[in-house]
Amino acid sequence: MENNNHITELWQQLEREKTLGLVKRLYSSDIDFRIYATFQYPEVYYGVAFNFSNNIKIDISNFDNLKDLKVLLLDDTSFVDTKLLVIELLHPTNKDVFAALCENLIQSVIQIKSEQKIIRTVINQLNKWKTLFDKSSSDGLSTEQQQGLFGELVFLQKCLLQQDANPLNVLRSWVGVDAALRDFQCSNWAVEVKTTATNNPQRVTINGERQLDETLLENLFLFHCSVEVSNGNGETLNQRIANIRSVLDNNIPALNVFNSKLFEVGYFDGHTNKYENRFYKIRSENCYRITDNFPRIKESELRGGVSGVKYDIVLAMCNEYLITENQLLNTIQNL
Repeated sequence: MENNNHITELWQQLEREKTLGLVKRLYSSDIDFRIYATFQYPEVYYGVAFNFSNNIKIDISNFDNLKDLKVLLLDDTSFVDTKLLVIELLHPTNKDVFAALCENLIQSVIQIKSEQKIIRTVINQLNKWKTLFDKSSSDGLSTEQQQGLFGELVFLQKCLLQQDANPLNVLRSWVGVDAALRDFQCSNWAVEVKTTATNNPQRVTINGERQLDETLLENLFLFHCSVEVSNGNGETLNQRIANIRSVLDNNIPALNVFNSKLFEVGYFDGHTNKYENRFYKIRSENCYRITDNFPRIKESELRGGVSGVKYDIVLAMCNEYLITENQLLNTIQNL
């Protein structure tokens, strides 16, 4: 992951100065409230800090004794009656990931006008980071998770390469990383991605009675990617991610969002060696419009007391609902 974040540049400036203790530098004077890059020397703790009024009460006890992060509440001596919520990274080996997460967090709060809502957003994000940093020392993604991520990235890249595509909007529609109901969704459309590599590649598993229920949507689609998995023929997960990063190379905000979403789904650059020998060769790709009598179970069709339905669909029986890739992409781009 490349060090091309603004907060990284500020950390580098502070690191060169070697001022003892915790020092801060304003992230941007164009933002309505004060956000800082922080650096603590000689410990080499990189951080981000949010200034807020003393009358806002915050409980950070939930973040005591984190392995990779340190969360502090300090008086901001630069201003009267204000405090700093400081989030520090304790291990510089995760600096690039942390920078991408910080940039994404900053972008998510700069449009919020209420200090209370800003701090609430930061705390909510911290709760997510708490779990994610614990995962970073795990054994990586399972083979099933790798395959599912590969298929989502195949569809993501198609969206990013569309003419006039807004990369940030595309990336924000990728909600599968948040364990959302479907993998891609905006206000009035959604796309569920299924990736298969079994002896029966035309059978997909649907998780829940709402996954293919278009009741609250104008358009719902299923994108099916059938792959062949081998030890040396095709493309690795790492290569697909590198390709998308190159597409976003000139759009730093979008690249930051992409990197943070990878982190949230459990893909860490420190695990790339675990994915180097698993190759995917795409056998076929098909798009389906979910409508009318498409074979699925809808929430309204269940008897009372029944929920959490899981079932399989044989896609060979769904040919009348096939649409072209361009039809799908043009529909979601124009809505």
